Amino acid sequence: METLENILEFQLLSLSDYTIRVSNLVTILLIILIAKILTRLVKKALLRKNKYSKMDTGNTYALYHIIKYIIWVITIGFLLESIGVKLTLLLAGSAALLVGVGLGLQQTFNDVISGIILLSERSIKIDDVLEIDDDIVKIESIGLRTSKALNRDDISIIIPNSLITTSKVINWSHQSEKTRFRIQVGVAYGSDVDRVIKVLEESAFEHHEVTNRELVEARLMNFGNSSLDFELLFFSKNIFRIGKAKSDIRRIISRKLAENDITIPFPQMDLHVKSNVGIKDGK
Repeated sequence: METLENILEFQLLSLSDYTIRVSNLVTILLIILIAKILTRLVKKALLRKNKYSKMDTGNTYALYHIIKYIIWVITIGFLLESIGVKLTLLLAGSAALLVGVGLGLQQTFNDVISGIILLSERSIKIDDVLEIDDDIVKIESIGLRTSKALNRDDISIIIPNSLITTSKVINWSHQSEKTRFRIQVGVAYGSDVDRVIKVLEESAFEHHEVTNRELVEARLMNFGNSSLDFELLFFSKNIFRIGKAKSDIRRIISRKLAENDITIPFPQMDLHVKSNVGIKDGK
C-alpha cells in the first residue's frame, strides 16, 4: 500500500508553484475516460429514443452534439482544476489576452456561435437539401464551426456556419418531403394551345418520380418574340437529384410534341436591306 502511495506521489513535472504527480495524471485519465463513457451513454440513449419514439434524426443529432460539447467543456474545467489551475484566477489574469485573441479570432467565434444556433434552433438538419449561393447541397454533418455538405457532383463542401446563418438560404426540405419544380417550353405560333397543355401534362404523368398527378399543371406564360412560352409545373420527392428527372421529362416532351406535329421554334431575325433608288454616281 505504501508503495502505491509512493508511486502516486511521484513528481513528473515541477514548474514554479505547480507540481504534476502521477496521481494527477491518473485523475486526468479518469476524467477523460468518464467523459467518453458519458458521451457514449448519451448517444446510445438518444438512438434508442429515436428508434422507439420515431424522433427526428436531425433533432437527435443536434441534441447529441449540444450535450457532447457541454460535457467536454465541463471536462476541461475539471482537468485544469485537477492540475491546480484555478479557472477564476486564469480568466482574471488573461482578460486582456482574451480580448486580443477574441478580436483576432472574431470570424472563428462567429462561426462557433452560428454552429450553436444551428444545433439548438434545428432549422437546418442532417439530410436537408439547401440552396446556398445558387449551389444545391445536401447537409451531411453540422459541426461547432463548420458544416459538411455534398453537392450534386458528389463533391464534399465545407461550409462555415456563419454563411448559413447570415446568408439567404433556401431549405428545400424544410416544409415537406416534396417540392414543386418547373420546366419551360416554347412552341411555334399557330400551335393548338389546348393540345400543347395536354401534351405537357401527359409528359409529366409518364415519369415515375412525379407525385400528386392532380397537381401537375401546364400554363401559357407569355407571347415570346418567336414562340408561345409554356411552363410545366409538377411535384417530386427527388429534390436533390431532380436534374435527372427534369432531363427525362424534357425528352418525353420532345418526343410527344413531335408525335403531335408541334414544333419547337428557334429564334429568327429578319434583315431588311434598303437600297437608295434614284441616286446616281456623281449626282
